[in-house]
Amino acid sequence: MIRPRFLAFLSRSRFQLVAVMLIASLAVFALTRTVLLAMSWSEAQPTFGAILRAYAVGTIYDIAFYIYAAIPIALYLLMTPRRWWRSAANRWLVRASVFATLYGLGFIAVAEVIFWEEFQVRFNFIAVDYLVYSHEVTRNIYESYPIVQVLLGLGALAAAGYWLIARHVELALGAEDAWRRRLMPATALLLLLPVATYAGVGQGLQQVSTTSYINELAENGAYQFIAAFRNNHLDYAKLYPLLDQDIASERLREAVKEPNTQFVDSQPFAIRRSVQPQRPERRLNVVLVTVESLSADYLTRFGNDKGITPNLDKLAGESLFFTRFYATGTRTVRGLEAVTLSIPPTPGRAIVKRIGRETGYWSLGNVLREKGYDVRFVYGGRGYFDNMNAFFSGNGYDIVDQSSVPDAEISFQNAWGMADEDLYAQVLKNADAAQARGKPFFFHVMTTSNHRPYTFPEGRIDLPSGKAGRDGAVKYTDWAIGDFLAKARQHAWFDDTVFVFLADHCAASSGRSALPINRYHIPMWIYSPKHIPARVMDTVSSQIDVAPTVLALLGTSYVSNAFGKDILAMKPAEGRAVIGNHQHLGLYRPGSLWVLGPQRKVTEQHDPESGKPTLRKPALSERGLQETIAYYQGGSYVFDHRLNAWNDTSPTRYADIRQDP
Repeated sequence: MIRPRFLAFLSRSRFQLVAVMLIASLAVFALTRTVLLAMSWSEAQPTFGAILRAYAVGTIYDIAFYIYAAIPIALYLLMTPRRWWRSAANRWLVRASVFATLYGLGFIAVAEVIFWEEFQVRFNFIAVDYLVYSHEVTRNIYESYPIVQVLLGLGALAAAGYWLIARHVELALGAEDAWRRRLMPATALLLLLPVATYAGVGQGLQQVSTTSYINELAENGAYQFIAAFRNNHLDYAKLYPLLDQDIASERLREAVKEPNTQFVDSQPFAIRRSVQPQRPERRLNVVLVTVESLSADYLTRFGNDKGITPNLDKLAGESLFFTRFYATGTRTVRGLEAVTLSIPPTPGRAIVKRIGRETGYWSLGNVLREKGYDVRFVYGGRGYFDNMNAFFSGNGYDIVDQSSVPDAEISFQNAWGMADEDLYAQVLKNADAAQARGKPFFFHVMTTSNHRPYTFPEGRIDLPSGKAGRDGAVKYTDWAIGDFLAKARQHAWFDDTVFVFLADHCAASSGRSALPINRYHIPMWIYSPKHIPARVMDTVSSQIDVAPTVLALLGTSYVSNAFGKDILAMKPAEGRAVIGNHQHLGLYRPGSLWVLGPQRKVTEQHDPESGKPTLRKPALSERGLQETIAYYQGGSYVFDHRLNAWNDTSPTRYADIRQDP
């Protein structure tokens, strides 16, 4: 039995329940922290001092969370009359509540391990978002883990934990403490609330290490989950480094300016500009495929020796192949946002998820729809997930998703959607329909197969569905792309179609630094054998450059609100990539990574490719830092003030500008 001496002063009080459950909670939280540390030991490579700091700060977080959670319990213990407290109904209620709490602590621990395995972070607003999409998430977990056995095991562990503390539960139920005696511990808990608030909120953005894994371990998952409801949007102007508005606006215009552009608005941060083509106009079709979690390091070209991408490796020699291309973020919605709107990541939640503020923007879809294209977002899952349907339909796209596809046309599906081969069959079907109507088409396709539980139709590759893990999913993804292109070649529209393949983000996102550049490295192919010669592009670029590059290849004139540029027209020295996560924002150039963080923090990482960068704190006057701030200060300002609204780029308003030579 547990008999800690410091509980002696509460031995005749109901409040020993609070004390004993604090011990149980701290034990579970510490065990969880230890498991997560073991899971990331090889990546984190922590020092002994860093581990001590993580556990010390983490314990403060744990206690802060417990204080919040214990307030309603303390009020119940304080206010319950003696007669009800001694009743049989209350006794069973308290016993059941203690057991449920122990079970809940175990459930949270298991959920944290699963979440950490997927994202290498504690709970954040991704976990909050997942509550909204319980069908997909629950089914994914059920297909990926032996969930029944886990839940039964948690029940057994909760029963064992209850047995260890049963004596204190019964002593508390038998306590006859008077109102005044109960008032003292209840008041003490209430007085600790400001301390808990400071520990959690006041220190919530502090870091204990330069290694992101250690910073995550120093937090409390349950506390972070609750805090995520508040932190899904971070105000750039209040939290991040700022430049004088005129200087920032000038630096931003310098960053996005190209020889064939002319700005059409002089207000701060307005980057609307007319773009004149450098190539003859070609009304080619475009199929743009964002592939789920296709990290560059899965390809043989980047050192993978497993042979899991034979079709994509072959395609690299037949395409415009971009070797130094980077995702802007670590989630699908970030990739979709960047490719569609050509805007840097704003801190907090992606624009796709800003319900009520996700529509009506300048977009690649709106530009091509205005040019007479059939514009569609074709998604393997259900487009309500992550608010995709609302985002795309409000920015110029018609929707084709799993819910609009007849069951007879879906041969295989898992928690996240139909198999990639079924998705590509819908692309072929809709392309044929557009061709029959005499319309060029632009389809933005989003795949789902390269995602846990990593299941796919059997017999397609030499690895088993589900059992081969990520390698199997990647190899099936590669097979499906090869099969799609082989079938597309049999269609009349193939020769006049540009195929763009890129990842939405990498499969893993965490590393030793806040923004590990290798965790943003993704490949991109632009394939159109009749119109685009194959070659390798080594210029550093990112997903915000996709829309301007595609429009440049089509040779079309348009009014742009893009933060990106035509990669093919960029000089190697101009190459840069914007990358970020929900808190940190960066601008990468070879050999250097500028990082902006909350509380106005700025750092520069020299040699970020090494994984162990040298850090320094630059002055605001430095040109590289000013450009970095300009991208993000400007991006947030443009979004907040809707300076990239689509109705401001209407063909009528800028007809005279578009006709300029």
